[in-house]
Amino acid sequence: MAQTVLVADDEPQLVKTVRMYLEEAGYHVVTAANGREALFVVRDVHPDIVVLDVMMPEVDGFTAARRIREESRVPIIMLTARDDEFDQALGLELGADDYIVKPFSPRILVARVRAALRRAGDELAAPEAKVLRVGNLVLNEETRVVTEGDNSLDLTRSEFDILATFMNRPGRVFTRMELLEHIHGEAFAAYERTIDVHIKNLRAKLKEDRIETIYGVGYRFHE
Repeated sequence: MAQTVLVADDEPQLVKTVRMYLEEAGYHVVTAANGREALFVVRDVHPDIVVLDVMMPEVDGFTAARRIREESRVPIIMLTARDDEFDQALGLELGADDYIVKPFSPRILVARVRAALRRAGDELAAPEAKVLRVGNLVLNEETRVVTEGDNSLDLTRSEFDILATFMNRPGRVFTRMELLEHIHGEAFAAYERTIDVHIKNLRAKLKEDRIETIYGVGYRFHE
């Protein structure tokens, strides 16, 4: 059965074009013209992935993403018309897994949808639990639960994947592009700085600042 993609955007021509490319790639597409409709579709149809525009009437994309994330772990890709670090950071902090800046190539969107769905599928197909431990930090790769001492950490999918990458190889220096490859299955230079946002959020959620910035190179995780 084809996987279902919800595309929520108030630009009819963009929705038409994206729908055509996604359907040619083999996906079933449902659409919404605003954030309120998107929330209804998520609850009624239960799509496999959600593509949300930021600037929509009635309920904006940020609000819709926050409400969706309160109810579901469905992958979310945000679309924004502004190449603005604040917009990108806010979307990621609200639980989005990725963002794409308009204007964009529909083929790039299809690739990002495919990569996000592949990651989500890999999580469900994990054959056995792999538990990583660094001090009092414990990460379960099957259940995707992270605890630090007695506290459970609420991480986005991308934050979890970055932390798992670090904990598998503590002490190793990872470039931003390498981390993008790990969390998205592919790396685009235009999205390299999103790693900085994820790292900032991870540092805020961890009690101990174990992540060191290697200026000009990337990041390293300490035991």
